[in-house]
Amino acid sequence: MRAIAINVGANTTLPGFRGPVTPDGRFAYVPIPEREPTADPVPTYGDLSFPLDVDVSEVADRRVHLDPEFAGVHGSTAYTYGDEHGVKAGPLSTLDPGDSLFFYATLSIRGDTPEFPPEWGAFLIGEFRVERAITGETYRTLDAAERARFASNAHVKRETFDAAVLVAGSDESRLLERAVPLSAPDAGTTAGSLVTDLSTDSGKGPWWRRVLRYDAAATERLRATVDEHQP
Repeated sequence: MRAIAINVGANTTLPGFRGPVTPDGRFAYVPIPEREPTADPVPTYGDLSFPLDVDVSEVADRRVHLDPEFAGVHGSTAYTYGDEHGVKAGPLSTLDPGDSLFFYATLSIRGDTPEFPPEWGAFLIGEFRVERAITGETYRTLDAAERARFASNAHVKRETFDAAVLVAGSDESRLLERAVPLSAPDAGTTAGSLVTDLSTDSGKGPWWRRVLRYDAAATERLRATVDEHQP
């Protein structure tokens, strides 16, 4: 059993703002825009329903790249994730059934609390309990029935399939109800103990953009910490 955590979601580059998080940990999962042509229709920001009164009026007509997708969130009915970048695809393709794929996002802080940094921070927002992880090359060899498991993934919906890895989550997967801080309370750029004490990452430099890796013991502690934060 092990875990990997990767950065996802809206940021100050795409689409130009971060999703919000409140002092009690409630947050909004805001996906990034879709920048490629798609063979299947995809929703726009205006089509989605966001908690915490997220203002998407300036990007309402932009299509979204809904990846990862969580069943029951933004109209999704499955748990899938795809990525075209080798720096993520390499480690993700090695995940085994039962491992954890955690997703974290940089979120803007609404309100004040000593537990969160001022302005913004990195927070765990979701977890897949891995059902299957495959490379893009393996996906191309699957028959139609096997491909159906990933049919709703954003990379599969593109005119040109480009995922270097695809991950399917089991029914134990979830979008968290409360975000869990990875940043230390003093600043969003300062790595907290879930990074420096549990992951193999040094926490130096732009750690909030990197793939974070956890061994079996660290994964158990990380899962327990996430559960403690949920209502």
